[in-house]
Order: sequence, then structure tokens, then C-alpha cells
Amino acid sequence: MPVIDVAEHLAAVLEAVVPLAPETRDVASARGRVLRHPVFAAVDVPGFDSSAMDGFAVREVAGVPVTLRVIADLPAGTDADPRMDAADAARIMTGAPVPTDADAVVPFEETERGLAGGLEPVTVLVAPRGAGAHIRRRGSDVRAGDLVVDAGVRLSAARIGAIAASGVGTVSVARAPRVAVVSTGSELVTPGEPLRRGQIPESNSALLAGLAEEAGAEVVLRTSVGDDGDGPRQAIAAAEAAGADIVVFSGGVSAGAYEVVKNTLGDLMRFDTVRMQPGKPQGFGRTAAGTLLFGLPGNPVSAAVSFELFVRPALGALESAADLGRATVRVALAAGWRGRADKTQYVPVALDRTDPARWLARPTARGTRGLGEADALAVIPPRADDLAEGNPVTVWLW
Repeated sequence: MPVIDVAEHLAAVLEAVVPLAPETRDVASARGRVLRHPVFAAVDVPGFDSSAMDGFAVREVAGVPVTLRVIADLPAGTDADPRMDAADAARIMTGAPVPTDADAVVPFEETERGLAGGLEPVTVLVAPRGAGAHIRRRGSDVRAGDLVVDAGVRLSAARIGAIAASGVGTVSVARAPRVAVVSTGSELVTPGEPLRRGQIPESNSALLAGLAEEAGAEVVLRTSVGDDGDGPRQAIAAAEAAGADIVVFSGGVSAGAYEVVKNTLGDLMRFDTVRMQPGKPQGFGRTAAGTLLFGLPGNPVSAAVSFELFVRPALGALESAADLGRATVRVALAAGWRGRADKTQYVPVALDRTDPARWLARPTARGTRGLGEADALAVIPPRADDLAEGNPVTVWLW
């Protein structure tokens, strides 16, 4: 197999991706999807000068204490706009429109009796700090036509709230990519079933399906195939019948005699040796129908790392996401690590956040248990020397 860099293999993957067509959704049902077109505010936010506090709207109050006549009661949602002069006040609740004649709001706690005084004359004890005190001016958050959320952003609850508040009810998003996960190997047995000598529990389908769902995808098929026969091709047919955009194989791509993916799908996939550890053997291709095919190593840690490097970016590209990978931070190593001049290393680490100002990345034990303990992946580029404790590394946050 050719030996290539991680970037070269990823470039081949992304070149093959054709973004999914956008669809229109009600904003309330779009959480987790990637915005395909920017959203601009339909209205000013707030849409009128509104009170930021429960209290009294006043005009030209300077000397205190001063007692004012209460001429109106203004709850949120009212459209009243009473005329006021300097001797007047209007009881007002948070979010209610401020009378045009008022120039400030005095909170209840800065009056003699506050809410308990009802609509009786109110005595102001603390003068407003200036014109506009406790008033949210029209458009002070967003003006109609302003950009609210840009294209390529995955919609969180907070972003959905901002869009809805700006008067926009529908958004253009990509649907969730559909993924099929196929584990290969005649030694695989359903977890919890009795094992005979040579058999192991099948875990990769649960691992990779979970990673796909965490990336925003919909898993439409999980299955296993043995090392004999044409199982991979049959799995592809089943995946395409289920509408899959991506099929992820684990196992069957290395240099052994029973590499079923490599042995049966050579007409659909290319197989490379990538300068990375773990995850050196990789396969990738595309069917005539456009379904993307990934061949990942069978070792669970290798499969997880390979998913992060190649499958996750492809899922993001299908949705036209602006950010195709995990969030990254620079963190000091809690222990030394051996450098490798010939490959990039991807090391599962547990982050020690005891000191918020100085996180530490502690490599976990090798194997599936260590993977389960990790909450980040340290990226160590090729280097001839070793890393010492305290050296900074880039980590991908899981």
C-alpha cells in the first residue's frame, strides 16, 4: 500500500464529498443541524424601548426624595403609551414598553414602598443615574437586517433562541447524514454472549455508531460480517437501501490473509498506509450511487482515532459545516512521551482540570479501558526528540 500523510488521505476524502441538499425546518426543530444559509434579523430586538427592571417609569427626576403621582400601570405586553410630566410616574414591569415621555426607570427597591405601594403615590429615594437608566433601547441587541447566525454553524439551543428572538421562524439546514456501521471479523460475538476460544465481543459497531451520533449523524444500519464471502458488498447494498450516505467498515483493511474489505472491495476503494499511530491502514472509496466508503482498522482505539481524523470531517462536509473537527486547546503534558520522527501520534488523554489556569493532559492506559477514560486526544506531530513533562501539546476535546 502507498505510504501517505494524514493530510493527503483527508484531502482525498473531502474531495469526494458532495454536500447534502438543504431543507427548510421550523427553527424549534432545527437544534443540532448545520445552518446552510445565514440568518438575518427580521425585527429589531427589542422592538421598542422597554423596561429592564420592575419599577416606575419617570421623567426628569433629579432631587430626591420626591413623591410622584402614579398615572398608569404597564405590564409586559401592553400597548399603552400614557402622557407624562415631571410630577408623574407609571408603574412598569420588566419587558413592558416605556412611555415615550419617560426618560428613566426607577427600580422598586429604590422607592419607599416598592411593589407594596401599589398605585398610590410613589416616593423615589434614589435618583436615576442618568437619561436611559434601566431602559433597553429599541434595536440595542439586534437591528432588523443584522446577521444573527452565519452559515456553516451547528445550531445550539442558544443559537436557536437568538434566531427565534430575531423574528425568524424557519431556517435552511442540512438533514442529518445517514451512516451505516459494519464490523468485520469471524471472531466477533454479540456482547454478553458466551465466548469460545478465539472469539471476542463485538464492540466497534457500538463505538463507531456512538461517535457518528455524537457528530450529528443518524445511524441507519449496524451489522457485522465474517471474513469469508462477499459480506462487505452485501452490507453496502443494505446500507444504500436504508439511504446511507456513508458506510464505515472496521477491520479487514490491513495486511493479513483474511482482510475481507480489502479482498472484496478493491474495485470500489483505495487502501493506503498513512503516517499515523494508531490507525496506519486506511481504506476509502465511493460507490456508483455516491455512497462514501471508509475502511478503518479493527482495533477499537485505532478505529476511534481514524473516525476522528477522516469520518467526522466527512460528516461535517456533507452538512457544509464551517468547522469540520473537534474543538482544540493547548495543554501541558502531565508525563513525558516518546516522539516519533516518521508519523503523527494521536494519544488518548484524560484532562486534569484541578487548576483551571493550567490544565494537564495525562495519557491513559493503552487499549479500550484507556480509551474509555480519555476525554481528549493529544496530537503529537512527527519529531525526533521526546516530549518532557510540562511540554505543551494540542488536544482535541471529546
